[in-house]
Amino acid sequence: MEVVSASHGVLGPLLGKLTALLANECTRLKSVRREIRSLRSELTSMQAAVQKYSMLQDPDVQAKAWISLVRELAYDTEDVIDKFIHQLGDGGHQSQSGFKEFFRKTIRGFKTLGSRHGIASQIDDLKVRVKEVKELKNSYKLDDTARSTYEHSAVDPRLSALFVEETHLVGIDGPRDDLINWLTEEENSSAKHRRVLSIVGGQSQDPRHFDCHAFVSVSQQPNVKKIMKDVISQVPCKKDFTEDIDTWDEKKFIGKLRELLQDKRYLIIIDDIWSILAWDAIKYAFPENNFSSRIIATTRIVDVARSCCLGGNDRMYEMEALSDLHSKKLFFKRTFGSEDCCPDVLKEVSNEILKKCGGLPLAIISISSLLAHKPFKDEWEKVRRSIGSALDKNRSLEGMNSILCLSYNDLPTNLKTCLLYLSIFPEDYVIERERLVRRWIAEGFICEERGLSKQEVAENNFYELINKSMVQPVDVGYDGKARACQVHDMMLELIISKSIEDNFISLVGHGQTDLVNRDGPIRRLSVQHIDRELISVLENQDLSHVRSLTVITSSCIKHLFAKFETLRVLDFEDCDNLQEYDMNGIDKLFQLKYLNLRNTYISELPSGIVRLYDLETLDLRDNFIEELPSRIVQLTKLQYLLVRRGRYRSNRTKIPDGIANMNNLRVITGFNITNSSLGAVEELGNLTNLAMLHLQLDGSGSEKYKRHEEMLLSSLCKLGSYKLQSLWIVSHDSTPLQFLDSWSPLPSCLQRFRMTTSYYLPKMPKWIAPALASLAYLNINLVKATEENLRILGEMPALISLLLTFRTNQEERRHIRGHGFPCLKELYIAANLLFEEGALPKLEKLDLPFVVPWAKSYGFYLGIGHLPCLKHATIYLRNDGDASSSGNRATAAAIRNEANPHSNHPRLIIFGEIKENEEDSDTNEEEFEKENDTNEEES
Repeated sequence: MEVVSASHGVLGPLLGKLTALLANECTRLKSVRREIRSLRSELTSMQAAVQKYSMLQDPDVQAKAWISLVRELAYDTEDVIDKFIHQLGDGGHQSQSGFKEFFRKTIRGFKTLGSRHGIASQIDDLKVRVKEVKELKNSYKLDDTARSTYEHSAVDPRLSALFVEETHLVGIDGPRDDLINWLTEEENSSAKHRRVLSIVGGQSQDPRHFDCHAFVSVSQQPNVKKIMKDVISQVPCKKDFTEDIDTWDEKKFIGKLRELLQDKRYLIIIDDIWSILAWDAIKYAFPENNFSSRIIATTRIVDVARSCCLGGNDRMYEMEALSDLHSKKLFFKRTFGSEDCCPDVLKEVSNEILKKCGGLPLAIISISSLLAHKPFKDEWEKVRRSIGSALDKNRSLEGMNSILCLSYNDLPTNLKTCLLYLSIFPEDYVIERERLVRRWIAEGFICEERGLSKQEVAENNFYELINKSMVQPVDVGYDGKARACQVHDMMLELIISKSIEDNFISLVGHGQTDLVNRDGPIRRLSVQHIDRELISVLENQDLSHVRSLTVITSSCIKHLFAKFETLRVLDFEDCDNLQEYDMNGIDKLFQLKYLNLRNTYISELPSGIVRLYDLETLDLRDNFIEELPSRIVQLTKLQYLLVRRGRYRSNRTKIPDGIANMNNLRVITGFNITNSSLGAVEELGNLTNLAMLHLQLDGSGSEKYKRHEEMLLSSLCKLGSYKLQSLWIVSHDSTPLQFLDSWSPLPSCLQRFRMTTSYYLPKMPKWIAPALASLAYLNINLVKATEENLRILGEMPALISLLLTFRTNQEERRHIRGHGFPCLKELYIAANLLFEEGALPKLEKLDLPFVVPWAKSYGFYLGIGHLPCLKHATIYLRNDGDASSSGNRATAAAIRNEANPHSNHPRLIIFGEIKENEEDSDTNEEEFEKENDTNEEES
């Protein structure tokens, strides 16, 4: 229920804040202690009630109204508490270790503070509101309403899909044939194991070739006894077998079903499993009887699908969205009876509507049913424009809305809050993982749990939303982790509807332009389009309660900082005229934790930024800032300091002197080592929490460079014994990096190392060795390829991505031998290679140059067939200036002939004539790095 999740988004952090206050010095004043304890007690009770009502599938109007009151009360309480803490300290800088001292120094001024700032009267108002909200709950008799609602069960909106005629289905030929082969492949073989197929995202069945079969649906709240009874009712058995069946307990049901199936070849389809616990509760009812029995389990959740397939013979199948061709076929068949019957005038708008449906059969069916009796183009255009609002208003789309809500309602409350937050971003927007999780943390949605940091918990939430198919992964790396996500149009409209209804998000430029007649204060504001009229509307709004401001437009709001008293998140990414923005007053945003000015073309930071003492993320990437304010080092809570200017632009930004004071820093990107002072470079080594360091090192040959190189090495040696996980060194000249040979001790946590420079190491660095067990991503330049280098790299146990370039092409062929590179999934290597059997057992992507004249000596054979997991191969044909076009064609044909029989049918791209020069070499490497480089500084 959206109103519950939005309330949880503020109640959780508020209760934590009140608990922290009780543990600190301010509680020595009995009056303060009493007020805080009373508030915490009442809000804890309200939180418990809110969580209980979250179990309601369809809460009534009174329940929604009461929870909204709780939510607004919690927001206002937190604002008062934050203002109290800030004004008590007069806005001064407080170090993390000085919290107690902070209260000791200011405790004397407490008695007059309330009268000076109105805090006391605000607390009195909150106490009155708490009492009113508490009394309303009793007068509404909400607990009685909850009990009666639990007893009501809704009709499953997917029921009609179970009985659709096969002739009306599209896009099933390939999956159907694959499934039939899986069902029957062991029927005549000596191996008769029972096998499980878990299907993520759909249903499938075929009862042929089996003694008996059954279909049961598990649903969100499974009843094990009912499931077992349904299976037994579909399997032939003697009449007396089910005697007294209504008296059986779960244990007897499972035992009796095992007895019934023990001597049969059975096919059981278990549909819609929502949890691993549900699968564990029923799986033992289906015996392993060595008759080639089959179980098909369908689920929407990837982890559940994996849990169903723990046996070596089991298999997981992930359903894909319909192709454009099949989407059109389904859409036109249901709308007109045939694609040929679609009028030309409706084809363009049809394509736009189908784009919104994104290949989801449910969306296509719902929209086509709505349009089937609308013959005029203007009616179709109206539907296209209003698909989102139709989710709430048009009964023809009720089924689709209900199905989307099934998945939404199944989310735990914390994930609902995180999902609703995505309504801030516009349609088709690619939402970077790190940007999102840092914003969640800044908003207070994330708490540490079970020994995990907030960052880890937030990332787990991100992957869980993908796992539950609520968002779509974007740019999945070879570590299996998505670096970004998108929200399907239909899901986006659903969460926008819920967010606006619950006053969780306010949108400007998404058809939500009237901010005047609002039910409550603006809490989170997303500006996706702005004009003079909307600016005028905003200027007349009360913005003092806005917690996050996101501007996704080329136009900016000006002179409004003074209005944002409670802002935690300020995000202007890609607002390209922000250099004209008047940011005076930014120092008033004393609660700001996240500030994103990426790609806004600013060249100087406002001086007030050094007083944002709660700031945790400062993103200044892709700008023209060369120097940070000297007092930036006072921001001791800062964890992410990002100033990189872009992959091909030289960066001159200096490391600020005194950076050792910022010991909470986890990620630093983009600073120029040679431009910085020696003292600042030395201080890098004192940042014990630093996990990622991206730096630029230029100016080889100068005396200044030599001193900075020695100091950098000293700092890296210290960081290597702390938490450093990723190091990226960029140079825009031939700066040598051989000094890294002396890097010791080995950075035991290092996972990524990259060098982006035209310098080539004369030999493999000593610290790159099999003993570096955690290194997963490696990008280095070497003078030449040797068997020893390849052997060392091939023995690294965790390496999954390797980009290896050499100064010159070497005609001598190098062999990648069996058992080498056991985990490598991605390889770009500029060498003449032959892959032997057993090598690279997990390689999925290969980028490889091939010098055509060398084929005269070695032939065209590469050994592609020895790479069992290969999915993508890009071969760059080089001719060294003396090969004919026919030679290129013959080489390309031979490589294709080698790849064609591969069981994976890898996607093969062969670039033709490529002249041997540095520019082309860089271009080839660039293609690889585009995937390896996505948000590298945030990984």
